[in-house]
Amino acid sequence: MQLLILIYHFSGASGVLPIYMHIRILVAMYLFQTGYGHFCFFWSKGDYGIVRFCQVQFRLNWLVIVLCLVMNRPYQFYYFVPLVSFWFILVYVTMSVWPRVSAKSVTENSSGYAWMVFKFIALVSLIVTIAISEVFFYKIFDWWPIKEVFITGDGKLYEWWFRWQLDRFIVPFGMLFAFIYITLKKYKKLDDTKDESLWSGCGALSLTFLGLCMVTSYTVFACLCPSKPDCNQTHSYISVLPVLGFILIRNVPGKLRARYSTFFAWFGKISLELFIGQYHIWLASDTKGTLVLIPNYPEVNLIVTSFIFLCTAHEICTLTVQLQAFFVPKDLKELFKRLSVLICLITVLAFFHKGFSV
Repeated sequence: MQLLILIYHFSGASGVLPIYMHIRILVAMYLFQTGYGHFCFFWSKGDYGIVRFCQVQFRLNWLVIVLCLVMNRPYQFYYFVPLVSFWFILVYVTMSVWPRVSAKSVTENSSGYAWMVFKFIALVSLIVTIAISEVFFYKIFDWWPIKEVFITGDGKLYEWWFRWQLDRFIVPFGMLFAFIYITLKKYKKLDDTKDESLWSGCGALSLTFLGLCMVTSYTVFACLCPSKPDCNQTHSYISVLPVLGFILIRNVPGKLRARYSTFFAWFGKISLELFIGQYHIWLASDTKGTLVLIPNYPEVNLIVTSFIFLCTAHEICTLTVQLQAFFVPKDLKELFKRLSVLICLITVLAFFHKGFSV
């Protein structure tokens, strides 16, 4: 998925509406994995501590924060990182507020399932409320210092409003999907440990065909949609269909589920660094151009810049793991010391920035 997004940005294909809409689905798939993956962790581990929270936020944000300071860019310039950081916070809050529900707690008391459903309803209700009321949205985000995180270079929140609502239901859907999947496995209604189809006979064929229909339907919609604003507005409500369709196609047949590409898996491990690094290594002019190291030889230039780009992204990913162990120690006393210093530093920088903006 990340390679397709990189090619999309490199080729400047955003003006082709069907391509643009299919890239939107790839972004939705990443956000689906955000909801799915973090829900699975909190459900299985029951770990809602500050250490886990800081580890995820450091992994997502440290490179972007450094680039914002060095390159003088607003945080929203790297729009995907604020987006996944925000959704992680919502997942964390949803799972950590009382009553905390986990795999262990539902084993002891099955009423936890009902509480989890209630949490899903509350989360979706909050999202709908913010989405239908732009006034409520601005009351939440349009106050200092939170506003400084979400504004673009012109000091406005429109970009964040647009990005946030575009895939507003896909993360809760990822959480719900994980909840249903884990529950079905627990009660032995689903077994994906064998190299066989999840269901036998007509059931597997029907679900695979249904998945194909979902993906195809979205492709038809993307090709027939009259304008980008109309497509974006509808996308928010139907993006779950092609995502679910792909999941059915990929996982119902046993032969497809049991195999994966190690080549693409390698890119997946550094996908965050690839997304962030493209702005300054592969692309140029704030993503409106491409980096040229060897003029007049575009093919050679592409090979050289791509090699540098991939190596840099891999090294940054390795460095991130090492830095995370230092800046986010598991010892709470040491962690709070580092957080105190970080908060003081961010406060000083925020006041410094605000003073120059007035």
